Amino acid sequence: MVNRKELNLFSLIAIVVGTMVGGGAFNLPSDLAVAANSGPVLIGWLITGAGMIALALVLQNLAMRRPDLDGGIYSFARAGFGEFLGFNSAWGYWVSALLGNVAYATLLFGSLSYFFPMFGKGNNLPSIVFASVLLWLLHFLILRGVREAAFVNLITTIGKLVPIFLFLILMVFAFHWDVFVRDFWGTARGFDWPVVKQQVKDTMLVTLWVFVGVEGAVVLSGRAKHRKDVGRATVIGLLGTMVIYVLISVLAMGALSRGALSKLHEPSLAYVLEHVVGPWGAVIINLGLVISLLGAMLGWTLLAAELPYVAARDGIFPRWLGQENRNGSPSGSLWLTNGLIQLFIIIVLFSESTYQVAYSLASVAILLPYLFSALYQIKLVWTGEGYAKGESRGKDLLLGIAAVIYALWLVYAAGLDFLLMTAILYALGIFFYISARRENGKKAFRGWELPLATGIVIAAGVAIYLIAVGQLSPAG
Repeated sequence: MVNRKELNLFSLIAIVVGTMVGGGAFNLPSDLAVAANSGPVLIGWLITGAGMIALALVLQNLAMRRPDLDGGIYSFARAGFGEFLGFNSAWGYWVSALLGNVAYATLLFGSLSYFFPMFGKGNNLPSIVFASVLLWLLHFLILRGVREAAFVNLITTIGKLVPIFLFLILMVFAFHWDVFVRDFWGTARGFDWPVVKQQVKDTMLVTLWVFVGVEGAVVLSGRAKHRKDVGRATVIGLLGTMVIYVLISVLAMGALSRGALSKLHEPSLAYVLEHVVGPWGAVIINLGLVISLLGAMLGWTLLAAELPYVAARDGIFPRWLGQENRNGSPSGSLWLTNGLIQLFIIIVLFSESTYQVAYSLASVAILLPYLFSALYQIKLVWTGEGYAKGESRGKDLLLGIAAVIYALWLVYAAGLDFLLMTAILYALGIFFYISARRENGKKAFRGWELPLATGIVIAAGVAIYLIAVGQLSPAG
């Protein structure tokens, strides 16, 4: 029997940081500049920071109160709200991970075009061929064992942080206060709440995307040597990464105007540094991005394969996805996961604005798992499950409420178009759910679950119709 308890604190922190600091950090300057001016960006970071800290503390608390739930973010929804919502939480997280890897693959070969122009924007035939080779190399690395893959992820995490720290040090000397505060609120009248609110809203999917992965240690909690390390890794990874993100965006906005930043090619971090120190700065950042994306793809492949594996063992996904190989790797889930990623990478050949579309859909798909984890915190506080008699629950209640409000705000900020397109992805999952339920001799839906499933299918049908008539497009 292979020992699954193989990840220590540093490996878990590396998983959290490695999955969060992917390609998003390297394109933050232009992604945020397209959405907002300096003032609204700071408000956006304040909201995101407060919301993500609340969510991280919720995940830490749930990992401590319910150590029996090894599926983490998926199993919280299942334990709190039943099989169907548990399945949808797992499915949404899995879909988010798949789309995230497609976004990373596109950005990776787009950045390599700085050195090898044949890769273009990362969505042409050479990019797809090399991305496919890379995908299956990572696949076979993980098949050799999760611990070995986690060690490689630790090395790439260190490698990606070096150029980012170099960027931050150099940008301190290039920061100009007058550039940062110029047109601070984006209106001639100064602070105008309707305009500022819209800009803040427009930053939300960007700031959410760069924090997706905060739950990485929770997803892999079943492989942690010590359960207490799961919560520690989550909070340490989040706080460290948050400081990096805020510094990147503030320093960039103090070096170039919003208009100049918004027009930079991907990865914009490279071209900001090129503006400050010359071409060698872009070379360093692009090399760092390549290392970062390799690590992010590895980390996200680990997470994407682990969750269906755990869900299958719980009877939520089809049974064959719970297979392990002799090294203890989730082989059945891994083959399906990477097979689908391969399919999406091929579809990239016919797409435009692939990176932005993929990360936006990935961000929206993961909202349901986040929301129901926060709601489960409130439920635990209400029932007292996992608490000692007389133990204070007030702080946990406030954190749960804050995380729920943040998740609902993100649903609002995502907008109807992305919510409808995500409904298509969730509707496809219903077939998997029905198959798994039948396999275990259980009725597909109970009570209110059938109306909910029907609503998802109707929303997906509306989205498909709107896409067909040209009124809905992923590219906006």
